[in-house]
Amino acid sequence: MHNNKYYIYILTKERNSTFYVGITSNLQKRIWEHKNELADGFTKKYNVKNLVYYEIFDNPEAAIKREKRLKKWSRAWKMKIIEEINPDWNDLYEDICK
Repeated sequence: MHNNKYYIYILTKERNSTFYVGITSNLQKRIWEHKNELADGFTKKYNVKNLVYYEIFDNPEAAIKREKRLKKWSRAWKMKIIEEINPDWNDLYEDICK
């Protein structure tokens, strides 16, 4: 039996800037890659490195479905879910490294 976890996450540069929604099975490693610009593409181009939101799933299909749904959400909806768990828009990376 596997004990894998899957994560969907939202990165941003600052409160009212661009959002990036991603999915991974290793949140700590993936955010580290974004922060160190090892992930080419959108996050590197727009300097989107602050982890402001994430959810944990036991099932990869559920995580993929949620990621696709989140990507379609309006900016206002994304801001609302972020502010529910992270009203100060803190970078949560240090928290996940503990």
